[in-house]
Amino acid sequence: MAIDFKTKDLIAQARAWADADPDASTRAEATVLIARAEAGDRFAVEKLHAAFGQRLTFGTSGLRARLGAGPARMNRVVVCQTAAGLAQYLWEAGASITGPSVIRTSRASGDQPIVVIGFDARANSELFARDTAEIMSGAKVRAILLPGPIPTPVLAFAVRELDADAGVMVTASHNPVGDNGYKVYLGGIHRGAQIVSPVDAEISRRIDQVASSKSLIDMPRAEFERAGSDIVDAYVARTAALVPEPIFRPRVAYTALHGVGGDTFRRVLRAAGYDMPIPVLEQDEPDGTFPTAAIPNPEEPGVLDRVFALAHEIGAQIVLAHDPDADRLAVGVPVPDASGGPPTFRRLTGNQVGLLLGWWACDRASRAGRLEGSLACSVVSSPAMESLGTSFGYQVVRTLSGFKWIARVPQLLFGFEEAMGYLINPETVHDKDGISAGLAIMGIASDLHASGQTILEKVTELGQAHGAYVSSQLSMRTEVDRIEKTMVDLRKTPPAELGGSAIVSVDDYSRGFQRLPPSNLLAWHLANGTRVMMRPSGTEAKLKVYVDATSNDALDRVDADIRALFQSS
Repeated sequence: MAIDFKTKDLIAQARAWADADPDASTRAEATVLIARAEAGDRFAVEKLHAAFGQRLTFGTSGLRARLGAGPARMNRVVVCQTAAGLAQYLWEAGASITGPSVIRTSRASGDQPIVVIGFDARANSELFARDTAEIMSGAKVRAILLPGPIPTPVLAFAVRELDADAGVMVTASHNPVGDNGYKVYLGGIHRGAQIVSPVDAEISRRIDQVASSKSLIDMPRAEFERAGSDIVDAYVARTAALVPEPIFRPRVAYTALHGVGGDTFRRVLRAAGYDMPIPVLEQDEPDGTFPTAAIPNPEEPGVLDRVFALAHEIGAQIVLAHDPDADRLAVGVPVPDASGGPPTFRRLTGNQVGLLLGWWACDRASRAGRLEGSLACSVVSSPAMESLGTSFGYQVVRTLSGFKWIARVPQLLFGFEEAMGYLINPETVHDKDGISAGLAIMGIASDLHASGQTILEKVTELGQAHGAYVSSQLSMRTEVDRIEKTMVDLRKTPPAELGGSAIVSVDDYSRGFQRLPPSNLLAWHLANGTRVMMRPSGTEAKLKVYVDATSNDALDRVDADIRALFQSS
């Protein structure tokens, strides 16, 4: 196979990359790839173009990608360049001489920026966090590394608690094994929320400048601070205070899905007075290889099978599961058997849990005499939220997907998105938090038990009162280019009907819709009241489809047509 000029140029870039790469494994990977490409290996050439032909985009989700060599992958070179670019942004954003700082509230313009850094238990997470701390410190930013692998909500809490200008969390959340990522939070006036536009573009521009002008070898490094365990202690105490002493202590089957949530969750429950959950032992210790769940996402079919089996064995009253960085929560409940046999267990949808937690937040606020407040949810979340908010006299605000938007809603009481993310404690954590949400579910179970009601019965009651929508989420995993083409095709030639019901109106969010920023999101409204929404995932190479219907039959018919539509595209 003859090597073209573009491939020769990429080989030269890859060789320069390998020469500067401080990591022996990715340096060896690049070296082998170069040698095979030079030998005419077509597969190696394709991999070379995929890894070195473009740069991993830094956006409002930060960075997230497969581990590997090259600027399109997660590795030490990309992380160090990102840290240097972020450090430059923090200095410039906090040193405004023409107006107020865009990030500071309590420190003077020109003061040394502070960044707090956390990491989970994925492969290379601690290494990437240490690189970030050393590069930040070398750039005269005060870098504080949190103690050991921690849940993402603890990092979000620490940004506010330590009055930091920014936070970095090294995690790929619920992505497949082999991925890693880099979330960025801002302090001060942003109150520890994830970055949004235009901050992402400003940071990205500086990262690109660093990548094109500075050698990794020449980047200064310095020692950094290490936070003590007191920051985790403060998070535990603040979270445990959310609920009163329990009247009833439910029996809980729990899985951490090989993530970092288990210890912190148990500490919170113990401080709040609850019994310890019974864990799935083989999934309880942090393990970045995820031996029993290659895609450790509680939404994926089969991922909760082990915890449901445990729940059946111990007669659990609740099933709880965190994703690997514990910012999301799955909730399962026993469903009575009509013939009197043992119950089966099923996972509540994110919309059902969102409605339950939303009711809990509204009820608490109302009893406390709060007259004004907001519920926030993503545009793809349950249509029932408007009815719930109205019943309590609170405003409901819909945002684009992502807690970077939800957390910024004024007077926030509660925020959620159907992908199992819940923000129930906005004065403590300005992001989704699976640990505080898990505690809230325990508190709800305790309160309901006193009135002779179960969580499933309450969920059913809320559905009947505010709209008994049944929901599903379908995902098409494929190449990014195909996802983009599919969205273009669906805009040009949408189907006339789905599930036997005509599409009567279309909302295209790419042009901006209902005062929201433009987004690659499409909504179809069917004559029978069903809503279908589609968007590319912000964190994985898949197209996500959300279906909300008014009956199980309508949902099944639409789901079948959606699958057939994607199979033919």
